[in-house]
Amino acid sequence: MITALGRLTALLGALATPLHAAEPNRGGSLVYAYLSGPGTLDPHVASSLVELEVIHHLFEPLVAIDNNYNARPVLASKIETSADATVFTFTLRKGVKFHNGKEMTSADVLASFERYRKVSPNASVLADVDGFETPDPYGFVIRLKKPNAVFVDVLKSPVYPFEILPAEQKDKAAREIDIIGTGPFMLGEWVKDSHLVIKRFDGYVPDESAPGPDGLAGRRTAYLDQVRYNFVPEANARVAALQTGNADVIGDVPRDLAKRFDGQANITTQQIFPYCMQVFVVNTQAAPTTNPLVRQAIEAVVNIDDITGAMGQISRPGHSLVYASSPYYQGDAMKPYYDQRNPAKAKELLKQAGYNGEKIVLQTNSNYPNFRDAILVLSEQMKDAGFNVAVDIVDWTTNASNMQRGTGVWNVSTTGYCSNPLLGPQQWKVMFYTFPHVKDDHVLDAAYDAFYASLDPQKRIAAWADIEKRVLEQAYMIKIADMGTMRSYNAAKVVNFMPYYIVHFWDVWLK
Repeated sequence: MITALGRLTALLGALATPLHAAEPNRGGSLVYAYLSGPGTLDPHVASSLVELEVIHHLFEPLVAIDNNYNARPVLASKIETSADATVFTFTLRKGVKFHNGKEMTSADVLASFERYRKVSPNASVLADVDGFETPDPYGFVIRLKKPNAVFVDVLKSPVYPFEILPAEQKDKAAREIDIIGTGPFMLGEWVKDSHLVIKRFDGYVPDESAPGPDGLAGRRTAYLDQVRYNFVPEANARVAALQTGNADVIGDVPRDLAKRFDGQANITTQQIFPYCMQVFVVNTQAAPTTNPLVRQAIEAVVNIDDITGAMGQISRPGHSLVYASSPYYQGDAMKPYYDQRNPAKAKELLKQAGYNGEKIVLQTNSNYPNFRDAILVLSEQMKDAGFNVAVDIVDWTTNASNMQRGTGVWNVSTTGYCSNPLLGPQQWKVMFYTFPHVKDDHVLDAAYDAFYASLDPQKRIAAWADIEKRVLEQAYMIKIADMGTMRSYNAAKVVNFMPYYIVHFWDVWLK
């Protein structure tokens, strides 16, 4: 769900040149009050931020995003692309160890990619792979059937990340792997619905060619002995934990609750903006939202000011699925689909659709108040236009799983995408198909084929215009707003906790 560094706050601008207040200390345990427990730590099937925040400490890919969201080698030391963008050759770093002590080689990379093709919801991005080759223990080659000018950008995805697992995990089913990676931390304890602990991996082999950490890449150093993630769904409880010393860092601080820290000099609050985009997701495989006219009627009733006003988060209105600084931004072209506030149009569309009061289930969760409140306001807007609406509130893990798998009973839900609007079309593709469960849309298929096949950047921009229009016109997703987030930490204790869209604790230490 991520690059638009120029639009980030001045605080986030400090990412490029972090100021170290002192020489790092090694040791200690940091407590992070965390919104929710992960549903899985299997990176090949993970897309929720609560899962990815942990996963990127434990596992590493060949390439990852840097501070500016560009692709940077991690387990690869060199990447070569053929002139026709069909052959990609990766040279691996030597001496990298898994948490079980085994050295990573091309056999592990091959096994990881082969497993990814079998279990990942994102496996379609490898559909054009003609073959993998391992010419030697430190060489890995990917051959494509046709050109893909953005293939390395596809592999840098922090969502459904292409993390490298030991080859012995190759045949493990989704969500059933042993949690063994090459990251700077390793899994300690995981008590579902309570807490999770990661411990420093003393055998970690950092990328010595980099001067320091760089987003999810670079030379990463674990100073802390361990990080304990306490799952604290209630925002008031997270704020209280920081104030009483029961947490050192807390995430997802609502705008109003952040005021409680006024006058507390030891507590620093970060604003990260843009952070994610929040959208309504409309299920295309559950009646009556199988009918595009019904989906468009829902899109027509949306009043953004009322929704964002209720959400309690920092946000900005925005009609596009990429940020204005992106080369793929289409100006005002997508405005007709945004913030329409038109219940009369919705009623006419429902009449054309033959809608006869069938129930439409709006599913949300109790963990993210901004998701819950957006759905509650939408339900009232839909009722005013004549929809028969039922709201179903579940936990986030269930809500996210239902959206990804198409399970449960729901027509509309909401979620935030973080890396996708920052990284652009290749990052959005799986989300556009997976969450609304889009099938047999040949217009969307053709536009994406054109995007990947073209070596001309201008033709890729034109293809994205067709893609974005199709997604919004068909109301597969309905844009709500560009969201920021707030995190707070005890600055009297925690050093070098840098703002980034994914919380991370490498190169963080305690005084």
